Amino acid sequence: MRVAPFLAATGVAAVSMTLLAACGDGDGGKTAAGAIAVTATDKSCTVAKTDLTAGKVTFEITNKGSEVNEFEVLRPDGSILAERENIGPGTKTDFVTKLNPGSYTLLCSAGQTGKGPTTTVTVTGASAGAGDPRLAKAAAEYKTYVLAQINDSYTRTEAFVAAVKAGDVARAKELYAPSRLGWESIESVAEKFGDLDPRMDAREADLKPEERKNWSGWHLLEKALWKDGSVKGKEKYADQLLKDLGEVRTRLNTLTLDPVNDMAAGAKSLMDEVATGKVTGEEEAFSHTDLVDFKGNVDGAKKVYELLKPIVQERDAALAADLDAGFKTVDDLLARHEKNGSYVSYDTVGEADRKKLSDAVNALGEPLSKLAKVVAG
Repeated sequence: MRVAPFLAATGVAAVSMTLLAACGDGDGGKTAAGAIAVTATDKSCTVAKTDLTAGKVTFEITNKGSEVNEFEVLRPDGSILAERENIGPGTKTDFVTKLNPGSYTLLCSAGQTGKGPTTTVTVTGASAGAGDPRLAKAAAEYKTYVLAQINDSYTRTEAFVAAVKAGDVARAKELYAPSRLGWESIESVAEKFGDLDPRMDAREADLKPEERKNWSGWHLLEKALWKDGSVKGKEKYADQLLKDLGEVRTRLNTLTLDPVNDMAAGAKSLMDEVATGKVTGEEEAFSHTDLVDFKGNVDGAKKVYELLKPIVQERDAALAADLDAGFKTVDDLLARHEKNGSYVSYDTVGEADRKKLSDAVNALGEPLSKLAKVVAG
C-alpha cells in the first residue's frame, strides 16, 4: 500500500528518514551524465527532456517540496509501468527503467496519493532486444513466484473471510496476518492495480476524513477485530476483499513482468515499504502484526535478488556481496522476534530493537537501490 503522507513521530521514524534521504543532494545540484533531471514539488513535476530514446533511461529525481513524493511512469492506458516511492523532501534519487517506443506519462505525487501533476514524454528508436537470456528466465520464474504467492494469499483470505462472516472473532484474528503474507511479498506488483490496491489495503490514517466513508479492505476488518471486538455488519467488506483479491489474481495471470521495472525496482520498493510502514508500526495499527508484513516484504525482495543474483554477481560482485550481507543481517534480526511459528506483537518490541531493525533495513536499501542499474546493463 502507498505510504501515508507522514511518518510517526518516533525515534524509529526519524531513523527511517535516512532511507528516504539515501541519495541526498550532495553533488551541488548537478545531474549525472545521461540522466534526465526531474524536479518535483508539492504542486509541479518538471522534466528536463521530453523526447527520449528507447532503452535504459535514468531519471534523476529531486524533491524540492515539503512532502514525501513518488514518481511514476504510466502507460497510455494509465497503468503503472514503473515507480519510485518514498522520495523524501530535500532529497535526490536515481531511478533506472527501460522504455520501449511510445508515449508515456510521468507523474509526481506529493503525499504519495497516486495523483498529481504530470508530464508527457515521447520515446523513439528501436525496441530493446531480447538481451541476456538469463533475464527472461528470471522474469518467468518470478511470475511463477508471484502467482504462487497470490494464490496462497487468496486461499488464506478465504478462510479469514469465512471466520469474519461466522462472527468468530478469535479465529479471524488468528487468520488475519497469514492472509496478508503472500500479498506483502508481491506488494510492489499488486500496487500496479491502482483501482484495487487502495480498496484492499488502505490504512485509516492514509485517508482524508471525507474519504473514510468509502474505506474498505483488510485494515477496516483489522480495526473491527482488535478495536471493536466485533465484525457484525462487516460481512460485505469481507466479501469485497475476497472478490478484489480474486480480481488481482486474474490480472496477474495476464501481466508480463520486466526484470528491471517489476523485479529490480520492485525489490527496492518492497524494502521502502518496510522502512516507512512496518518498522514504524504504522501498517498494523490495531493488530500489531507488523513483523509478519515485514517478513513478507523482505522475502519478496530477497526472491527477486536470488533470481537475478547470477547476473549481479557477474556484473558487480561487490554489490552482490553487499546484498548478501544486508539480507542476512535483516533476516537474523527478524528471527530474534519469532514466536510459535510467527512473530511477537510489534507493540512488545522496544525502541532499541526497532532501531536495530530500522538501521538494518536502511543499510540494505542503499545497495538495493543500485540493483536496477546493474540489471539494466
